[in-house]
Amino acid sequence: AAEILAGLGCKIVAASDSGCAIYDPNGLDVDAVGRHKDSGSLRGYRSATLQEISQQELLELDVDILIPAALENVITEENAGNVKARIVAEAANGPTTPEADAILKANGITVIPDILANAGGVTVSYFEWVQNLMNFYWSEEEVREKLEKIMTDSYAAVRKLADEHATDLRTAAYMISLQRIAEGMKARGWV
Repeated sequence: AAEILAGLGCKIVAASDSGCAIYDPNGLDVDAVGRHKDSGSLRGYRSATLQEISQQELLELDVDILIPAALENVITEENAGNVKARIVAEAANGPTTPEADAILKANGITVIPDILANAGGVTVSYFEWVQNLMNFYWSEEEVREKLEKIMTDSYAAVRKLADEHATDLRTAAYMISLQRIAEGMKARGWV
């Protein structure tokens, strides 16, 4: 995520792994951090203005976008009130507890739910399955184009439904999911 966002011109100010979290208000050199991480851990990475911070402090940084990735239940009722990001994009499965979700919503923080934000991996796995069935393989560029269209269309549909029903993105994503399940069950004559 950091590499993609940096490539789009975003300034990445913090990152973490299981061992530590690092923060540089001037922005991290994402490539250098990645090379250092390849050695096993972010611990020991150095730059002139870098600070090693706790995982908890990382969640509470004053940033535009917070991307909790890898662990579930990291944004909880205890720390949600301290989240300052305007957007939480859930790259992990279930990183936000239901209680924390309510606090984030009350504080006007947009949460892009895991069911939407990290669906790309599952979608690409589906592409691999389809390609293997057909014994016809797409280029990486074709896969990226197909993925971008699906993800963009999915976000637009969720956003539209959320706006129509004055609800949050998580609820709208669940509404679409349940609608699709019901349509599939009807198409198969199960209901």
